[in-house]
Amino acid sequence: MRIGLIGLPASGKSTMFNALTGARVATGFSGKRDQPNVAVVKVPDERIDTLTPMFNPRKTVYATVEFADIGGLKGSGDGGSGGFSTALIAAARQVDALAIVLGAYEPTAGPSSDLEEVELELNLADLSVIEKRLERLTADLKKSPTAQRAQIEAEQSLLSRLRETLEQGTPLRAVELSGDEEKLLRGYGFLTAKPVLVILNVSEQQLQDQATLPDLGLPTVAVSGEIESEIAQLEPADARAFLDDLGIERPGIDRVIQLAYRSSRLISFFTVGPDEVRAWTIADGSTALEAAATIHTDIARGLIRAEVIAFEDLVRAGGLTEAKKLGLLRLEGKTYRVKDAEICHFLSNI
Repeated sequence: MRIGLIGLPASGKSTMFNALTGARVATGFSGKRDQPNVAVVKVPDERIDTLTPMFNPRKTVYATVEFADIGGLKGSGDGGSGGFSTALIAAARQVDALAIVLGAYEPTAGPSSDLEEVELELNLADLSVIEKRLERLTADLKKSPTAQRAQIEAEQSLLSRLRETLEQGTPLRAVELSGDEEKLLRGYGFLTAKPVLVILNVSEQQLQDQATLPDLGLPTVAVSGEIESEIAQLEPADARAFLDDLGIERPGIDRVIQLAYRSSRLISFFTVGPDEVRAWTIADGSTALEAAATIHTDIARGLIRAEVIAFEDLVRAGGLTEAKKLGLLRLEGKTYRVKDAEICHFLSNI
């Protein structure tokens, strides 16, 4: 999963990127930076921490998330006319979810209006793509053979509907699409169609009194970039003590990733054994066949069935051997919908 951090200048995007990932990129807005800063972090998962001592594997592999500090809007003082640069828009189209960082730590901060400005720019970027594509389709329709016209007209109709949605100020993620329509739009990378969450960059006081934070109408997590930056410098035991002193249950990185998973409708399943305990990320609702394919396409190609057990059942039984004796392992077919935190063993003839 790849999460892109975007926002206005001085919202604290790079500070938040450093705090969440432990990176050390320069902070402060630069209108010349068109390439995102990138860092990969492990997905904190207490379930993996529980499974590892049960199986004592040679290797433990957590799921990972890639954060991309994409950048901010170009201000008039930076020689630009406003908006996101073409390069930054292109980078944003490559991520799986967008995290809009809003500065809320100053008394004069206006996160609601800042969010409106960012969403407007994303809307305009998608609208520009649609209008250019519709112009091209109109030209193609005039010179295309009859056999191809139906497909072109279907794309025209869909894009015209999406243009109307954007002109009304509604993001494309609110539009219900058929399977064929989703397939048709797959290559566009529309920004307003991506899952989105808001990271409110707040002060320590705001973090401890979240009742004062605004309701922005989007999945939102409050994180103090300043506090998280301090935590990133500490050893794990000291970091935990620091959080406890502040009354914070989980560090910001945990809460951001959890919200990103929920917003993107992603879940984790696990594979276990003496060689490896590993977390795998899949879309919620994925079948056993699709889950097997995330491990290896050959396993999916030869899949016979899956042995499945819920995480809680395995922990309660105390191990796979005990779980089998209690009849807690189930045999499921290729179309079985894998649930979050299930332990799966795929039986394949390849």
